[in-house]
Amino acid sequence: MKSEYSVAELVPHSGTMSLLTNIVGYGDDWLSAEVHITPESVFADDRGVPAWIGLEYMAQTIAAYGGREERRRGSTPKIGFLLGSRKYLCDADTFPLGQKLLIKVQVEMLSEGGLNVFNCELQGQGLSASAMVNVFQPDDAEEFLENLSS
Repeated sequence: MKSEYSVAELVPHSGTMSLLTNIVGYGDDWLSAEVHITPESVFADDRGVPAWIGLEYMAQTIAAYGGREERRRGSTPKIGFLLGSRKYLCDADTFPLGQKLLIKVQVEMLSEGGLNVFNCELQGQGLSASAMVNVFQPDDAEEFLENLSS
């Protein structure tokens, strides 16, 4: 299904740290987003964006999935935390300028405690990346962060 939501409506990042260009589509357990690599892209140099940033593209696509779930329940998107990934594999060193990337995240595991795992794929012209990404979304991020510092 094509998305009726913009990136800003689903992802709690703002300003230059909001890296996704468009929400392309979604289903019950997946979401796809697009990133256009331009000279203005955050982290871009004269060749493009380093491929390790693909992990952040995946994480923000997961945030969009979570934001869509919150909107569907009549709530607002919550802050989540990237815990890590397993086997981030990318067959390129750089995402070249002018490239359009398609990122798809699919639920692998959702827990009631907020610890979630997603199978992620990134595709571009002549390149691909994949990873299993672990995220944590507490019910109250501010309270969670306060408890960490206590």
